[in-house]
Amino acid sequence: MITINLTKPELTFDAIRKSYKDLKPTDVALIATALIESGRFAVAKHDGQEYAWNSDDYEGMTRSLFAEVAQVQEATDVEKKKTAKTEEPEAVTLSVHLKPSLPAGEAVLGDREDLKTLLSDILEEGVEFLFSPTDIGWHWTLERVNWATLSGGDLKRRVKFKPVFEEGAVAVELGPGGKRKATKK
Repeated sequence: MITINLTKPELTFDAIRKSYKDLKPTDVALIATALIESGRFAVAKHDGQEYAWNSDDYEGMTRSLFAEVAQVQEATDVEKKKTAKTEEPEAVTLSVHLKPSLPAGEAVLGDREDLKTLLSDILEEGVEFLFSPTDIGWHWTLERVNWATLSGGDLKRRVKFKPVFEEGAVAVELGPGGKRKATKK
């Protein structure tokens, strides 16, 4: 499993160079960049639909996720009736299922069919994406949606999103100082 650091691309270059010693440095750079782009432009999967980040799927994805956000708010209302605490409830974390975007990676490689095949093979074998909160497009976008406005001002709990990769990929969030916070499958 190759580790792809979305925050520090040079570390991805080093990981590819160690794993594929026969590749020329320019090809290693192309593959590393393609892998990084496949993680940054990951495709979100929700309710049987796939949403590409670099398209006009933003509204469709937020509409689809809004049902879950609304359910969280309804659960909050029930909890408040059960307890009379005046404490601010903690944020609710919802998972966003992602898969690496092969088309985004292939776009970097142009007409190099040999490197496209290698990219596909690497993604099939499985990769580990190391990311910070601003590295993955859908994660960054969903954290910035104004859910309170979409809910008509009825948002009682803050909602956070956790990226969960599928199809052989794993996501590990980098914490402050580079410490890792592993995300569970």
